[in-house]
Amino acid sequence: MTDAAHHTANDGPDQFIPVRKSDILSALVGRGDCKSAEDREKFRRLCDMLAAIYHYDYFKMLERLRDDYYYFSPEVAPHAAIDRTALDRCYSDLAQSLEQVLKEANFIELPHAEIGDAHRRRVGQRVEVEAPLHEFRDVRFWRRGRHTEQFEVADWFGLRRRKVEAEVYDDVVLMVAIRPRNEIGSPRELKRLERRKIVPGSVLLKYFRNIASGDLHALFPNVRVVMSNRDKLTLGLPAIAGGIPILLKIYATITVLFLVIGYYLGTNASVEDKDIAAALAALGGILALGGFVVQQWVRYQWKSLRYQSELTDNVYYRNINNNAGIFDYLIGAAEDQECKEAFLAYHFLHAATAPPTAEELDNRVEAWLRKTFGVEIDFAVNAALGKLEGLGLLRRQQERLFVSPLDGALAQLQAVWDRFLGSGPQAADK
Repeated sequence: MTDAAHHTANDGPDQFIPVRKSDILSALVGRGDCKSAEDREKFRRLCDMLAAIYHYDYFKMLERLRDDYYYFSPEVAPHAAIDRTALDRCYSDLAQSLEQVLKEANFIELPHAEIGDAHRRRVGQRVEVEAPLHEFRDVRFWRRGRHTEQFEVADWFGLRRRKVEAEVYDDVVLMVAIRPRNEIGSPRELKRLERRKIVPGSVLLKYFRNIASGDLHALFPNVRVVMSNRDKLTLGLPAIAGGIPILLKIYATITVLFLVIGYYLGTNASVEDKDIAAALAALGGILALGGFVVQQWVRYQWKSLRYQSELTDNVYYRNINNNAGIFDYLIGAAEDQECKEAFLAYHFLHAATAPPTAEELDNRVEAWLRKTFGVEIDFAVNAALGKLEGLGLLRRQQERLFVSPLDGALAQLQAVWDRFLGSGPQAADK
């Protein structure tokens, strides 16, 4: 886990709005900017129409995601059904579609360097892991929302406990592209994939909730638990301390042991009784050393198994959905964020006593969310304005922004919806 004091390249508030759409709508209506009950009802109807239009748009995007994923689903996986050029084009389409949906749902992509740095800085978890990235075609992480949590960790071999703060990501999406079979040259790697029921050429998609930033490294599918330096010292120092006396004892009597062995093999003519006693002592020392080595090996395996169990539990209980199952959730999340941004932008432009600039609108929305819901966000003002402009609700006069009044806006949205129904899916792209 990462210390909360350490900040990543994504410093500052996120664009993710962690408030329910219905709560935002109720709070906007309750501000009193719509003077009459009729205007309040019109604003609600406008928001309903915006939501319906976005739902229509995102249904098409959901279908596109499903189509793009067809050739890479581990459940279907007909990866040999088309040629390599077509398969590469399909993979590019899938990555582009997924990236677009995640961006509109206000997810942020995390670079591998940042993930590795967070793992090195983690506190409270002594498990170290290795994840060879060269075994995959591509591995990408996205995260959305973050908060800090307190964890209790043990120090001085469990003799003291203290509390630390760690940064935790609310939502994490992982995409892992497995290399095609013809690019996997190692039979051992193919067997390992087969043992894990992973289809070469497939793309694995996983969705996690509440993952500490320092634990992201543990989400890689080929992660392997390794001993920390502390554990190596814990196991190694007793092994050295206990093994040296045994080795010295064996070293002092090893020549006698060979002498006795030679006597029983017929290479030496005679041996004295004291030599036999010394040889037995040496043999006992060898057996003791062997037993000590086995004991240390068992302790190592037990610690590795315990750490692997901790790692598995940490991932298992935070895994929300997998593969094609995450598309519906991501589409719903993107649609939800788009609606909230459009509601906020239209309302604050409509309620403004004088046409604001984009920066003024941005500040007003952020201040209102902070005061009303206690959330600190970086409002995606340009994206919100682009949505309204694309629907014909916004006009610009130099830096000043204007929106259509409620009646005009409702008529414009009705015209957009009529084009959907009258001209088919292509109308949504106008």
